[in-house]
Amino acid sequence: MSNILQQIKNGENKSLEFKETLPKNESIAKTVIAFSNTSGGKLIVGVNDKREIVGVDDSNIFETEDKISSIIFDSCSPNILPEMYTLNIEGKLLLVIEVFRGNLLPYYLKKEGKNNGTYIRIGATNREASFENIVELERQKRNISYDEEICYEKEFKGLDLTILYRRFESLNKQLNIEKLKNLKLIKEEHNRLYPTNALMILLGTPLHCSVKCAKFKGTTMELFIDKKEYSGDIFTILENSMAFIQNHINLRGEIKGLVRTDTYEIPTVALREALINALIHRDYINGGRDIKVGIYDDIVNIVSPGSFPHSITMDDITNGRSEARNRVIANLFKELGLIEQWGSGINRIKKQCLEAGLKEPQIKEQNDFVDVEFYRPQDISDRLEPISVGKPSETDDYGRLRTISVEKPSDNRRIPSDTTEQEKIVLKYIFEHSSIKSKQIEKLLKIKESRTRELLKQMVDKSLIVKLGSGRSTYYEVLGDLGNKNDKY
Repeated sequence: MSNILQQIKNGENKSLEFKETLPKNESIAKTVIAFSNTSGGKLIVGVNDKREIVGVDDSNIFETEDKISSIIFDSCSPNILPEMYTLNIEGKLLLVIEVFRGNLLPYYLKKEGKNNGTYIRIGATNREASFENIVELERQKRNISYDEEICYEKEFKGLDLTILYRRFESLNKQLNIEKLKNLKLIKEEHNRLYPTNALMILLGTPLHCSVKCAKFKGTTMELFIDKKEYSGDIFTILENSMAFIQNHINLRGEIKGLVRTDTYEIPTVALREALINALIHRDYINGGRDIKVGIYDDIVNIVSPGSFPHSITMDDITNGRSEARNRVIANLFKELGLIEQWGSGINRIKKQCLEAGLKEPQIKEQNDFVDVEFYRPQDISDRLEPISVGKPSETDDYGRLRTISVEKPSDNRRIPSDTTEQEKIVLKYIFEHSSIKSKQIEKLLKIKESRTRELLKQMVDKSLIVKLGSGRSTYYEVLGDLGNKNDKY
């Protein structure tokens, strides 16, 4: 019971959705399909948008359960068999539809077919699956990963494997054709050798296999001091990205006896582990985005495209469960000693930072990417000024610009550099007050209702904010970490 209450308090996510009343037939089917294709989840009926338990009518609860079962059976293919049960909390009845990740992927709406009716769960929303998503679901059904598949565009004999040979030689290990086959870096077909996608990624052949690094002035993305983009083989990318971070964080010296030791403000072991995780777990199918490293006055931020693989949750990772999206790449890193032990990386990152006297790093799944934030020492990050917002005409009773006093940046306070002035004002208001309504925007910006609607639609389309509630109760909140979500550096 306490577990459900805590889940409701935490809000909707990849595996949890609330409905105040029983939704329409197709809405139920889409949510059940999305859960089945992603990580499973619970649809809880009787909870409103404010996470308040309002309950459901218990007079015909069994008829309601039968109706839901019929909707799912008639609408979804292959068949999905959820568990349905009720919970009495605070004297109010909740109906829970619990769905488990399926084995017959992909699941889809019968009437729309697989190509148009497949849905997946991204963050707290159901999204229509792209062709690439559907192909990946079919791979998962066959229990193979993208990096295991053959890359037919290239022949093995034309590839330069010098970097790999050197890596193995440095560890006194032998690398030959048989070893490359065993590691699934090459495969033989019709008496010809082909590289797998893993080998191409390791060599840095795909153009999107790069890492973009930036050092920003202050705690926002408005002004950068240094920018670099690293491409090439994955090992060189790792070393260059690590060097960039070390070049832009502080060294601190300590005298022990007659010896002075210099250490970085954030443990390099933790930073390196996070970079390795980003490289081996990123979604390489998505060619439109790169791994990004952002260094601010208060944090070091590493963002990797792709949510947690398959059915993994943050709780699973914390408990040591390991599941690699790119199994071949992960296995090679283990072979080369770049990974110590499966499932130990996240806890090692946290332990290293805590032992260094730092705040525990925040590691979270944000929609379809994974975000890692290392907190820098407080003496660096506590120099924040109040933020002035509004136009010169927007003053208080004493003729001064309105200000929002920000004591510490929150997770969402990274405003992308391409936002307009009006968008910035709205976002800063939400940072201070958690949410905003359209009438408040009209007053804040002194604009008409039609312009307010246009601005809100624009911000929702850009994924800056999310619309919640309905009718007169509609309000808007910030969606995810804006700096990461918009990938502007």
